[in-house]
Amino acid sequence: MARKSPLFTAKSPAISPSFFAIFLMSLLSLTSPAVSGHDYADALHKSILFFEGQRSGELPPDQRVRWRGDSALHDGATAGVDLTGGYYDAGDNVKFGFPMAFTATLLSWSVIDFGRSMGGEVRNAVRAVRWAAEYLLKATATPGVVYVQVGDPYSDHNCWRGPRTWTRSGPFTKSIGPPPGSDVAGETAAALAAASIVFRSRDPAFSHLLLDRAVKVFEFADKHRGAYSASLSHAVCPFYCDVNGYQDELLWGAAWLHKASRRARVQRIHQEHWMHFRPKEEEEEEDDSTVCWSKMDGCPPWWVPTARIGSHYELEISQAHREVLMGKADDLKSFQNNADDFICSILPGISHPQVQYSPGGLIFKAGGSNMQHVTSLSFLLLAYSNYLSHSNHIVPCGDRSASPALLKRLAKRQVDYILGDNPMRMSYMVGYGERYPQRIHHRGSSLPSVRAHPAHIGCKAGSRYYLSPNPNPNVLVGAVVGGPNSSDSFPDSRPFFQESEPTTYINAPLVGLLGYFSAHP
Repeated sequence: MARKSPLFTAKSPAISPSFFAIFLMSLLSLTSPAVSGHDYADALHKSILFFEGQRSGELPPDQRVRWRGDSALHDGATAGVDLTGGYYDAGDNVKFGFPMAFTATLLSWSVIDFGRSMGGEVRNAVRAVRWAAEYLLKATATPGVVYVQVGDPYSDHNCWRGPRTWTRSGPFTKSIGPPPGSDVAGETAAALAAASIVFRSRDPAFSHLLLDRAVKVFEFADKHRGAYSASLSHAVCPFYCDVNGYQDELLWGAAWLHKASRRARVQRIHQEHWMHFRPKEEEEEEDDSTVCWSKMDGCPPWWVPTARIGSHYELEISQAHREVLMGKADDLKSFQNNADDFICSILPGISHPQVQYSPGGLIFKAGGSNMQHVTSLSFLLLAYSNYLSHSNHIVPCGDRSASPALLKRLAKRQVDYILGDNPMRMSYMVGYGERYPQRIHHRGSSLPSVRAHPAHIGCKAGSRYYLSPNPNPNVLVGAVVGGPNSSDSFPDSRPFFQESEPTTYINAPLVGLLGYFSAHP
């Protein structure tokens, strides 16, 4: 189970022009020789294929990851509901609704903005969106209820066994008002709304169903305000609890509803939430370069994770302000200013960087599963660069400026690092390149498949596979792991879960990045 690290704040940085130029040159061209070119189309294909390896439920006849089998076919049965399907979030066998919703939103956003660049792979990307969307419809089928988790993470993480067709006893955790669940419900509403855009022309009836459900789920989130972890902490913490407020998820959901629907009521909802929940300048000034998830004096002893992966607030800034940059929403001009300030803050060479870079040029944020920051921030840079291009806008950063071309180069540099342009000469995408992680922290990949070992593997019987120095028998093609440490070193070992565990929310924004660069290398 990957544990996640804090958000970055949006402050206006002071940039030294000479240092900026020197650092940028070194970042964009490493001293070690770079891998000559990448097959972004192949990487795109594999990044989408990864999601088939994370599927739960009854697998379809056209399932391409053949070592996987059906699993968790009775999810929800003890509660009298159907909660089969969806994705396992990482290398475990629990279905967490919070990160699954964020994954669905970023997959949808990838298709919306970059689907035209994906060629034939867009069909597989859309199928990946549908697999998540159909599960989220099941999880919200009962009015006033949002099922947010299937499986007990404590017992699951205490065992090393793969996803098979056993019957779970629970928990089937639900958020019902009261108690509140604005964060996970707002995130789910965003996912449903974003997916409705993906299917607007491909499957109008399904799109209409998704949008109607998104509105209902958002109304639930808005009516019963509060964090779901306040009442469900025993089940969702410290895995995907939210201890830093639910307001950003409400704004996130409202922004996607606004984009998906031109209904006057939805537009009014978005405007009201923007005015109510936008960050106050005095609050920004009190923050230092990072924000702990908790409001205590320091971070808790673990990196408290949430589905606001990597740069959730910054992603919603970019999404909501496409219209601002294109001159369609002048009343949100201050929101654009916040977005521009944040773009400046993540450029290399600033005097008080909120984002560090490893010696090899990788974006690095202390904590676990660093690649989530790399892919989400790179996606943000690419998406924002497109918005800048369409509006003929350049971001002023003190004495320097950030052009669309610069943002694209920075995003591409991060993608190239993932694919092998790094000091380790290693692709951090499983199955891509000549050298990639062999011992990823993933139960299904590291244990023999049902076909190879049909007998039951007990809770502790799988420990020998976990501790084995041998490569995983099942190659989870397309999985991107947590990545190297701040010194560009990578222990290819299962126990180092922060570095070796893949997650769906690492891959989701990468799909959009690879889609774009496959057509614009």
